[in-house]
Amino acid sequence: MSTPSYTLTMPTSHTTSVVFASPHSGRDYPSTFLNDSVLDEQSVRSSEDAFVDQLFTVAPDHGAPLLVSNTPRAFVDLNRGPEELDPALIKGLRRVDHNPRVSSGLGVIPRVVAGGRAIYRGKLSLRDAQARLTEHWHPYHTMLQSMLDRSRAVFGEAILIDCHSMPHEAVKSLCKGTMRCPEIVLGDRFGASASPEIVDRIEAAFILAGFQTARNTPFAGAYMTQHYGRPSRRQHVVQIEIDRALYLDEQMVQPNGDFEQVQARLASVIAEIAEIGRSEQALAAE
Repeated sequence: MSTPSYTLTMPTSHTTSVVFASPHSGRDYPSTFLNDSVLDEQSVRSSEDAFVDQLFTVAPDHGAPLLVSNTPRAFVDLNRGPEELDPALIKGLRRVDHNPRVSSGLGVIPRVVAGGRAIYRGKLSLRDAQARLTEHWHPYHTMLQSMLDRSRAVFGEAILIDCHSMPHEAVKSLCKGTMRCPEIVLGDRFGASASPEIVDRIEAAFILAGFQTARNTPFAGAYMTQHYGRPSRRQHVVQIEIDRALYLDEQMVQPNGDFEQVQARLASVIAEIAEIGRSEQALAAE
């Protein structure tokens, strides 16, 4: 029996409109996939938001559901649309309108991992690609939409916290002179995916915990924020990117010596964010 494509952990008492989700921390690599790859497993894992799920594991203790993908990002990227198929990788696929993510090899079935390294020796069949979407992409998104619908039905609104990590290299260019590197980047597609008040309160929670923050640069959000972020319908999405250097040995893809300390600091942030989902519903009821 195949591994389920996601793990959903529900709180004992569901008390907040916030839903936490980690779409890129999956690490259940099919043996056939690894055998077909030109890369070793450690190289393939460079695409993971490794252990982000463990950083947010306390979310249900604060009344919020936690949805975690078991599917590796290198196998199926859940933060892409199902139509973002790559004709350079998938046989029998007609070329579509230019999409920078697909052109760079980072479509819904990725062609490359970090650093532009090719994953496969040859091409995949369209049938195999569609099977991956059926078995992995659609179940995750069906459950995610169900959780958001439930929050809106029960609390009058939904706040999705889309949890990711970013390579330290991605933010090094932002550290100029005495300016500190951002450790947390909040993405709301420049205000399109969440209300400013919610993003302000999330950022304040990170700052209170001692994290250096930035917004939308270099990551403003991808499919999750674009597809699910509907502030006018009281459905908000904020992408959180955490600098991997804080908690991870990026070369070995293993937690570093600061992992537990960062996890503890994030626990206080998670508690504050969950509280936003309680105060927001109170405002909605007024």
